[in-house]
Amino acid sequence: MEFAGALPTAQGPAAFLSGFYTSFWWVPAGVLAVALALKLPTIIRLWDDPLLRAVGGLLLLACAVFVFVAPSTIAWVNRVTGVPNISAPWVYSLLTAYSGACLWLITAWRNGLSERSATTRRTRRWVLSAYSGVVVALWVLFALADVPDERLRDLDTYYANTPFMREEILLYLLAHTTAALVISKLIWNWVRADGLDAWLRGGLKFLGLGYALNLVFDAVKLTAVTARWTGHDLDWLNVDVAPPVACLAAVLIAVGFILPHAGQYLHGRWRIRLAHHQLRPLYALMRRATGDRVPLVLRASPELRLTRRETFIRDALLPLAQHLDRDLRARSHAAALGLGFPPERARALAAAVAILDAVDTGPRAPDHPGAPWDGDLLKEIGAVSRALGRPDDIRAVRTRAAHPEDSGIVHK
Repeated sequence: MEFAGALPTAQGPAAFLSGFYTSFWWVPAGVLAVALALKLPTIIRLWDDPLLRAVGGLLLLACAVFVFVAPSTIAWVNRVTGVPNISAPWVYSLLTAYSGACLWLITAWRNGLSERSATTRRTRRWVLSAYSGVVVALWVLFALADVPDERLRDLDTYYANTPFMREEILLYLLAHTTAALVISKLIWNWVRADGLDAWLRGGLKFLGLGYALNLVFDAVKLTAVTARWTGHDLDWLNVDVAPPVACLAAVLIAVGFILPHAGQYLHGRWRIRLAHHQLRPLYALMRRATGDRVPLVLRASPELRLTRRETFIRDALLPLAQHLDRDLRARSHAAALGLGFPPERARALAAAVAILDAVDTGPRAPDHPGAPWDGDLLKEIGAVSRALGRPDDIRAVRTRAAHPEDSGIVHK
């Protein structure tokens, strides 16, 4: 069958790999199930997106392949149906459907699903009809073949010379190889394109490696089957090498599909939490100024917590900003520039010094009553908070701003 093999006959690394596969072959099924679980909420939320539905179906097919290819599952299906080796066309059909779904999805993902594209429509129809035809042919060939001896691990090589079963084995391998070749070419051409998101490019690289390993798997299986046709015995390739290669390929492909989504999601979570953390110094200062705090909401999302903290800071800063010592802010800005800070950093440090002064000394009358104040301050709370988080820099700017004559700074 797809990942079949007899009981290990070879010794050394190949036998070790076979043993590893026998013990841990559920790993790819688990990884694929995790990938599906990660995608499922997005698929349900955006059910109208055909590409997301296709990804979900693809991952489900991949999980089914690895579940039904297990020797224990093969024996169970044969026993329940009462037909020896009926798991063979079933597993081959699942693998063929998976290959066609991969080819359809990568083509649609690369070119889009626009019905205005005649090439895309023709490609999708060709993939659907060709691989559906292969599935039908697999069941017809199995019905014509005589395969009375149940083989749980080495069916591909055991029946390699059996009429009709020989053609069935060759057909599913060629269908799988064709899909892997086309997909590999599409993916590696896509990886070299400009303007790709880093997470998407990383996911495509994992997919490319996974499908390259699928080609290795096909080459190993075809070599073992061809050896049987020529009277030789290379069954150890089918037994010991093909299974772990398929296992690793499945894991890489699963990672390739989940990396863009999971990476972007986790990166977004990290950025929100980092922004929330970086606002802590300014938030603490505004709490000291107002004596208030953001109410605690246990089940609040990270986005909501960040929004509430930003709102609290701006609400507290709004009345305070109109009473800032503008002369101190200007001198602090000049001092920060004199200390070698870049302009944006110097502006944030100057604002931080002025806000600290206002909180420490209390409100004062505006320098120019009725004059507009710098409204950009509320937009720069992140930079100001990061500046407050560097007390050594604040101290240096304050010291230099307090004695500009000592450093050659002349303020006009």
